[in-house]
Amino acid sequence: MPDSPRRSRPVGLAVFLLIAGALGLLAAFELSMEKVLLLSDPAHIPSCNVGVLVGCSTNLSSWQGAVFGFSNPFLGLMAWPVVITIAVAILAGATFSRWFWAAFNVGVAGALIFVGWLIYQSIYVLDVLCPWCMLTWAVTIPTFWALTLYNLREGHIPVSARVRRLAGSWLSWVPLITVVCYAVVVLLAQAQMNAVPRVLIDLQNARG
Repeated sequence: MPDSPRRSRPVGLAVFLLIAGALGLLAAFELSMEKVLLLSDPAHIPSCNVGVLVGCSTNLSSWQGAVFGFSNPFLGLMAWPVVITIAVAILAGATFSRWFWAAFNVGVAGALIFVGWLIYQSIYVLDVLCPWCMLTWAVTIPTFWALTLYNLREGHIPVSARVRRLAGSWLSWVPLITVVCYAVVVLLAQAQMNAVPRVLIDLQNARG
């Protein structure tokens, strides 16, 4: 049975992707600018450096910040405009084939895996929380869940009818699932870094 018109044009998903893409692009742009400024002036202090725990310079200067031989934020400058373009195309009435949705999902899943690795490196290796990096984490996580559950519900990813029904019911729970994921990251950061009091101290020192 063909999909209904409502499901063939997921306006809600498109609006979310547009917002997430814009926020991700903002984070990538800010980090890229800071990286360029650091390259031109090693003494430059990034505006996102709030204190010992909260800052960008450690991440940008580490090998983890340039895994593929260039600064990680440059990936965001390339990837997030794709997300924005897809969202705008959907809002304009475009429809995509199953293979396109599946390929899109693979790309977002790859982004989530990379973000998970970066979260681990920040918490357990670098001992620093980068504000713009965290914004990237914050939008990548719900993007993965929203897109994956949508694709499962629509059958773009081959699954049983039962899984499709479950994905459809879980789709409305994406905000809660996202909050749970955020909570896990916060708990890991607190357990490893004693993050909450250190962040508060950094913020107080920045204001003082």
